[in-house]
Amino acid sequence: MDGEQSDGAGEGRRFVPPGRRSGLPQLDFPPVRNGIDYLASVVEHLDEEESAVEPRDLKYAVLHLQAAAEVLLKARLLREHWSLVFKDPGRATRKDFDSADFESCSTGAAVERLRDIAGIDFEKKETEALSALAKDRNALQHYGLTHSAHAVEARAGKVLDFLMRFLEEELLPLLSGPERETAARDMVPVSDGVRNISSFVTRRLNRLRGELKGQESLTLQCPDCEQMTLVVVPGGGLCHFCGASWSSDESIAFDYLEARGETEEQIQLCPQCDDYALVEGVVFADDPNAAGALYCFACTARYTVGELISCAGCSRLWPIEADEDGGADPLCPECREQTQPESIG
Repeated sequence: MDGEQSDGAGEGRRFVPPGRRSGLPQLDFPPVRNGIDYLASVVEHLDEEESAVEPRDLKYAVLHLQAAAEVLLKARLLREHWSLVFKDPGRATRKDFDSADFESCSTGAAVERLRDIAGIDFEKKETEALSALAKDRNALQHYGLTHSAHAVEARAGKVLDFLMRFLEEELLPLLSGPERETAARDMVPVSDGVRNISSFVTRRLNRLRGELKGQESLTLQCPDCEQMTLVVVPGGGLCHFCGASWSSDESIAFDYLEARGETEEQIQLCPQCDDYALVEGVVFADDPNAAGALYCFACTARYTVGELISCAGCSRLWPIEADEDGGADPLCPECREQTQPESIG
């Protein structure tokens, strides 16, 4: 909003008209921040780490989740044009918009306009979940809802999953400056809290199984969220559940070991790329019940325990090779070369 000022770093923003002394705090919730704040409330009510989710928690989670959906979808519409949030854009006036004196479009209409005008794709399951949530909200708000709490929570989990993706892909990248910084800060407790919501976790993991199909041999447990959704690449990786990313083989190897209670001394020299990025006991999604592989976070080389031997000379791990007698050669090529007698010219 124009004319906003902050009266202190690290504190909530307060609206202070130019030339006027700061008084009581004023409401300051522009669209994206307002939507994220609703999501924060949803997380607080559904966070099973804090306490068991009671019917009253679920009630307010549904009400605030529906509010978050409406606000965030319309916030994206505003990026196209302010008139699109009117129920009838043909009769929209700037005066009514600036005074917030108008009837806005429904959630369903917002989805249709975002699809037709902004070119945003929505999956059928996402629109169905939004529609079901709207019905639950209306029943709670006006008539009282008698329904299975687990069913309502599961539907809420689907919408929460959708809104997190919608924010990450369609809204946050469009923000800049202080607005982006504020949104990123406000999203931290939301991103942390959703990990404790079983319905969200189940829904998101089910969707990610489809997205990550074919990448199981490169997918392992994320050190941050502990979900089997970290897809590794040479020198780094990206978790598709919590969004954590690494661009250094040293940092990802260290974080992976630290999550297991181990230290960087466990990192070994890779026989393929000669980088200290080889970690033992790494479990992949394509074989989750295995004891673990030897995996290099630098070059993505992967070995089973029986494929490598400890060199008798320098102790580094090396692929087992046969010696002249047909047995396992206990030396790596470098040590073997050093032990061979020099040829006489």
